[in-house]
Amino acid sequence: MVKKVIAAVVLIALLGVAIVQAMEKKAEPENVSQEAANMGGLKVGAKAPDFELKTLAGDNVKLSDLKGKKVMLNFWATWCPPCKAEMPAMEEFHKEAGDDVVILAVNIDPHLDVKAFVDENGITFPIPLDAEDTVNETYQVLSIPTTYFIDTKGNIGNKYIGAMNHDMMKQYTKDLN
Repeated sequence: MVKKVIAAVVLIALLGVAIVQAMEKKAEPENVSQEAANMGGLKVGAKAPDFELKTLAGDNVKLSDLKGKKVMLNFWATWCPPCKAEMPAMEEFHKEAGDDVVILAVNIDPHLDVKAFVDENGITFPIPLDAEDTVNETYQVLSIPTTYFIDTKGNIGNKYIGAMNHDMMKQYTKDLN
């Protein structure tokens, strides 16, 4: 009988703890999109991990070489409808931002015809190819498109999960130092 009472008390205590934790709302920084706050991945404020990839054009791009510039690091795939939807806005933003912001649109499916996709959509910003899936894994991308906004010091200033429009890109990069 005593064992049953102890088991009931422990069960009630655990249930109480679970209820309290479920009711507490975690405070997230205001500049993080709600989707990003609720999903995994690298956290805002963290140092952006360095990487080097070959671009579709055959050039090497290394993130640490871009220190001192604002970087919009986007992860996408040719088969992803939201990725396709945001590409025209990215191209428009790229032309408008000029040298103020570097866009790196890391493609995670380089075995497909990325060149045809880029040509068909008139994309002029660099398309690094993550052939070994190492950068995608390093940045812990769980859903695409995912975009990290990296400040001039090489820190993650913000991230957004999902397709963005032109105004969002402009605002997120404006907020970087």
